[in-house]
Amino acid sequence: MQRLLEMLEQALSEQQLSISQLSALASSAHKQHETGLLQLAIHLQVPLYLVPSQQLARYNERLSQHSSLSLQITGSAGVAQASALAVAERSPQGTARLLGERCNNANATCAIAHLIQAESL
Repeated sequence: MQRLLEMLEQALSEQQLSISQLSALASSAHKQHETGLLQLAIHLQVPLYLVPSQQLARYNERLSQHSSLSLQITGSAGVAQASALAVAERSPQGTARLLGERCNNANATCAIAHLIQAESL
């Protein structure tokens, strides 16, 4: 969990955001048993949304980076970015956009999305 937290803090810091501004964590439903991810959500006291592969695949065209391995395993060309977009857009009030590039380490990938309210579009 500590490595995930450090990566998340780094990604947020790069966007001049803090942990307190985080509303949720998200990943592919195939990661439902990932202990570190579950522990991180509990530690941060935020919901963890596990997004089905069919829903993640809808975001392939909006991703800044694509992984053929991810596409083969999950049906999504980028789990972190697609999950972030999907969860940010769970409200029909606007459209989400990715904030910066994804960041990754040997074990995980992180992406941040922000909902742009409909009146701001």
